[in-house]
Amino acid sequence: MNKAMQIFLKAFSDPETKLDVQKSRRLMNLKMIHPFKGFYRTLDTRIYHEDHEVPMRIYFPNEESYDTVDIEELQKNENSSGAMGDNTYPVILYIHGGGFVTESVESYNRVCWNLAKHTQHVVVAVDYPLAPEHRFPRQVEDCYAAARAVFTDRSILNVEPEDITLMGDSAGGNITAALSLMARDRGEFRIARQILIYPCLNNNYEEHNGFPSVMENGQDYLLTRQNMADYLEYYQSSPKDRENPYFAPLVEENLEHLPDTLVITGELDPLRDEGEFFAQKLKKAGNRVKHHRIPEGIHGFFLLEPFYPAVRQTYEYVNEFLEHTEREMRKV
Repeated sequence: MNKAMQIFLKAFSDPETKLDVQKSRRLMNLKMIHPFKGFYRTLDTRIYHEDHEVPMRIYFPNEESYDTVDIEELQKNENSSGAMGDNTYPVILYIHGGGFVTESVESYNRVCWNLAKHTQHVVVAVDYPLAPEHRFPRQVEDCYAAARAVFTDRSILNVEPEDITLMGDSAGGNITAALSLMARDRGEFRIARQILIYPCLNNNYEEHNGFPSVMENGQDYLLTRQNMADYLEYYQSSPKDRENPYFAPLVEENLEHLPDTLVITGELDPLRDEGEFFAQKLKKAGNRVKHHRIPEGIHGFFLLEPFYPAVRQTYEYVNEFLEHTEREMRKV
């Protein structure tokens, strides 16, 4: 990374100040302004969990996939995802990042549309509620309800469970890993594969938490150690949550029988070491795991356009993983 970029990133990093949630949300919401938004092929839908809705947005990789939606059926029953009876595309169920307190499906429009386009998958993004207004385990349980609907009700997307990939970045990577644990523990459906992009997996970000990258990269590269400590404080309902593997998947002792996993970490990310340690633990537990570290990658790089080298490299790894694991699944 050149000196000018280092100076720029350091100028916008504030390692000592406590996170201002509303200020962070206003800043993140600037990403909703996008000149090509009108060209995205999307469909909004929802599922119901207990006494509330869980909104979802479906992104289509091309016109052919969008044409599988029966709009008349959708208009008859707004709770249906549109009777995609002719869909032949595999699906990525995507959980967005944002430290559990910021971001939304709306602010991730560009990311999810690029993901659909560059992987040729239908992408279903879950718009889970944010902390601190809603705290753990609400986010995980709502995402689990959405996953259960997508995995078990073929009428929604006309896709077999083995053709669905669970994927998330940052806090979304945390929820993705938690959902894989939940699905294994509850036995209601099976997740074949998961992709974790610079996931947040640990339960503390103190100075001596055992992962050097927290101190090495936790001051000058936008995401700071203080940010991470604040995110967890806003997310938890009580301190006891931090020992719950669905809150911090890294504390799970039994990692057997989990999905095929791709872990992407960034060289300059404070979360680098915990992501790589989790990949090692998964592999030692007998799971099939691929890990790649992106050179000079900072936290959040996947939100950039695909022409950036780090994003382009990530898509190469993602597509390689998808093609290999989906091909292997078809052999079974």
